[in-house]
Amino acid sequence: MASISTDKAGLRRVLFVAPDGKRKPIRLGRVNYREAETVCGHIEHLVTAKLTGRAIEPKTALWLAERPDAFTQKLVKFGLITDRVAKADTTLGQHLDAYFARRTDVKPSTSTNWRHTKRTLLAFFGADRLLTSITPAEARDWERWLKTGEARENRYADTEAEEGLSANTVRKRIGNAKQFFEDAVQRELLSRNPFAKLKGHVGSNRSRDHFVDRDVAAKVLDACPDAQWRLLFALSRYGGLRCPSEHLALRLADIDLAGGKMHVRSEKTEHHEGKESRYVPIFPELRPYLETVWNEAEEGNGYLITRYRDANANLRTQLQRILVKAGVEPWPKLFQNLRASRATELAAEHPAHVAAAWLGHSTTIANKHYWQVTDEDFERATNSAETTIEKAARNPAQQSSAERGNARQGESSAHEKTPVLQGFSEVCQTSPTSSVGDEGLEPPTSTV
Repeated sequence: MASISTDKAGLRRVLFVAPDGKRKPIRLGRVNYREAETVCGHIEHLVTAKLTGRAIEPKTALWLAERPDAFTQKLVKFGLITDRVAKADTTLGQHLDAYFARRTDVKPSTSTNWRHTKRTLLAFFGADRLLTSITPAEARDWERWLKTGEARENRYADTEAEEGLSANTVRKRIGNAKQFFEDAVQRELLSRNPFAKLKGHVGSNRSRDHFVDRDVAAKVLDACPDAQWRLLFALSRYGGLRCPSEHLALRLADIDLAGGKMHVRSEKTEHHEGKESRYVPIFPELRPYLETVWNEAEEGNGYLITRYRDANANLRTQLQRILVKAGVEPWPKLFQNLRASRATELAAEHPAHVAAAWLGHSTTIANKHYWQVTDEDFERATNSAETTIEKAARNPAQQSSAERGNARQGESSAHEKTPVLQGFSEVCQTSPTSSVGDEGLEPPTSTV
């Protein structure tokens, strides 16, 4: 489809049949034959891609990105590429900045999550890296790098310095990167998404489950600095609310102390029809902390939680300090495990669908991410097993006693009369030897 021609002066050119069916030349000048072969191979691929409608291969896309504008404009003129592809010199930093500027439709929490991914992409690849130069192999290298301590910007108290991001956090970062680069593909800045084959689905990491029992919760509540912090903790542990979004969204008008329920708005699920809010009981364990803040609230102030609303208020760090004061060892996923502990309790006390509805998730999600097996479950199972053994030991004795009683009844003389209660003689017509037939007290069935 393409061939190399050399004139008497040693100038080379590539000849090819353009999509319009006409033979076209691309003059290369005085280059060696190997360089001319490279150009010829890429031109052949561009012709094939144009005729078949296939995407440009990554190798050719990278080659195009490194060509000068004058050369790529020739390819545009001959109909091999579009002008947008010819200008595919966008850097990673430029694309991410443009993407964030366009996506003003997302919530601040989503934007914050995206910024973490942006930080790790720029730290690994560099802001000046051409989008088209990032390969699937390098995307895999970035995934492995996320699992090292170098990828972690902040050191949490429960994390060693050499540890990387958790498995779910890595998957979340990958999912975000896929989204960023898919936008570049749709804008024809890329021919393929280098992150496409990485696993970005967030699963459940049950190894970080931790049930926060009531004794520990009481110690933490005692160590909280004020009534609003106690309410924040109680709403998480005994209300099962998502922290901080659902806590900070609570308004005074949402609290119905007389009716024993509160109206909880959920930013996380509001994009699902009918899931923008729910009603949660004011549980007895939660009520005293709720009433205290309610009684202290100033008139005209709409929100229940008035402190700790600043974007810089790091509730996680503050809770870690409270745990140290309480003498409690920090557990993984501080706030999520508080919610999971309450979800586990409610599922044990109420029908599963009711417990799930109160906490604003499905039973499938609850089973996958929240419900836990506790020490109390093992204790109940152990006690139940002992009761079963005791019952099994008693049954033979009871059966033997019953048999002896039946035997004595059968030994009664036929002329002895059984006393008959007045008013029942006509109905019962009892006799000493035929009180109950073989069919017993239940009505007969077809199998008897």
